[in-house]
Amino acid sequence: MASKNIFVLDPYHKDAIALLQSTPGLDLVLPDDPRRSQWRAEADGIIVRSETHITAADFEAASRLKVVVKQGVGVDNIDLQAAKSAGVAVHNTPALNSEAVAELSLALALSLSRRVTDIDRRIRKGERVIRSQALGLSLFHKTVGIIGMGNIGREAAKKWAGACQSTIIGYDPVAPQDVWQDIPHRRVKDLKDLIRESDVVTLHVPLLPSTRGMIGATELELMKDNAILINTARGGLVDEKALLGALKQRRIWGAVLDAMETEPPTLDAYSELLELDNVILTPHIGASTIENQSNSGIAVVKILLSVLANEKHVAGKLV
Repeated sequence: MASKNIFVLDPYHKDAIALLQSTPGLDLVLPDDPRRSQWRAEADGIIVRSETHITAADFEAASRLKVVVKQGVGVDNIDLQAAKSAGVAVHNTPALNSEAVAELSLALALSLSRRVTDIDRRIRKGERVIRSQALGLSLFHKTVGIIGMGNIGREAAKKWAGACQSTIIGYDPVAPQDVWQDIPHRRVKDLKDLIRESDVVTLHVPLLPSTRGMIGATELELMKDNAILINTARGGLVDEKALLGALKQRRIWGAVLDAMETEPPTLDAYSELLELDNVILTPHIGASTIENQSNSGIAVVKILLSVLANEKHVAGKLV
């Protein structure tokens, strides 16, 4: 392969960088290199995460660019139509984050239901916690409604069934009917049916015009009083103003959010939510495990190298 200019625009795991550095014929520019800003003029390939947005103007200026590879599933930070018009291939890493994101969704829900973070904060402040007045909520044998029956939803269903012997309800208007043949569940056609019946409602769908605000005031009103809402997918799926009202009124047990409209969440943006003890916020860390960052980073590099070598049938192609 002829020498190629590769720009790593966002931080990547050391294993991925090591693979790039060990590959002959690459001129590698890392995120802390002053040459990073020159990628539009010089890059043959770039790898990114969610932090960097690639716009139509970027694609128009990047005359040498042949491929963009994004770690993770979501590509809402890349103008796909502009990439297609410019003849630039865009790839992601579907399915690789699924287990890690599903694991976090379960961990967050259990932390909230058993009041782990709430009680920990109180102890750190010097408060004496009286056990009889700090009762949690068991999620054993409860009904879990999974919105989105793709790779992450599948892993979430398996974890809930295995860890809590949950009854699983699935909702996905576009997934094939036989998508979960190996997972005991009941599939509903109406989202409201899932919301009414579930003790836990967990979101695993992309942010699209059809999914934006899919959990709003109406849906929150339908949820059980002791229900927990989980969003480890994308900010914008939940009407955050309506959720704040429901949490303040104790209409539901609580919510755990790893995806929000403002990321990372700040005190200025979420001061009212953060005052509540029935909410947990994390800064979109679903994929942030050592193992997953190594595996998915290496996968990104392999995809990049395959595209530049003109190999066919490369995984994760979008345009």
